[in-house]
Formats: sequence, C-alpha cells, structure tokens
Amino acid sequence: MRSTRTLKKLAALFLGVVLSASACSLKTPVVPEGADSVLEEGRQIWGNACVTCHGAGGGGGRGPALKESENRYPEIADQIQVVSEGLNGMPSFGSRFSAAEIEAVVRYIREVI
Repeated sequence: MRSTRTLKKLAALFLGVVLSASACSLKTPVVPEGADSVLEEGRQIWGNACVTCHGAGGGGGRGPALKESENRYPEIADQIQVVSEGLNGMPSFGSRFSAAEIEAVVRYIREVI
C-alpha cells in the first residue's frame, strides 16, 4: 500500500500535467505580424468567449470545428449573423458584443484560425 506522502506526490504530479496540458491547449493562434489590428481584437474575443466550445485552434469540442469556416459560410455576413443571433446550440452573442467586435472575431476565425 502506498504511503500518504507518495499519494500526495502523485496527485501533485498529475495536477501539474493536467494544468500544463490545458494551458497549452488554450493557446490561440497568433495574428501575423503587420496584420490588421482588428484581427488582434478578434483574437482577444476568441480567447475569452469562443475557445471553451470551439477549441483554441478552432478544431471543435462542444461546438463544431471552425477551421475553413469560409467553406461553411461563403459570405462573411452569414457567419456574422450566426455569431450575433445564435443557431441550434450556438448562443447569441449580439447582446454581449458590438457589431464591430463580432465582425472582428469572425474575421479572426476566417483569416487566422
């Protein structure tokens, strides 16, 4: 039987590994140097409001993958409408963010993710 001290060490090690893995998975893709500053605003919104469902890199999770979302939404206005009004399980963000902020995050999704 393991001692309490050994179990505490194993628990601390496990917690460290879990925290490190989750920190790495929440790194959002960076905006290319010299890009439009609106994309950096979109990145901040993405990191605060979107990663928990769509994953830091847009690979999906509770929400669908958004990589190559321009294939799903050829017109940016359609994707802006989904973010603003919600759709199926996606909540509406139109009351939380301004139209400019929603456009910024959609541009980030389309141009960086």
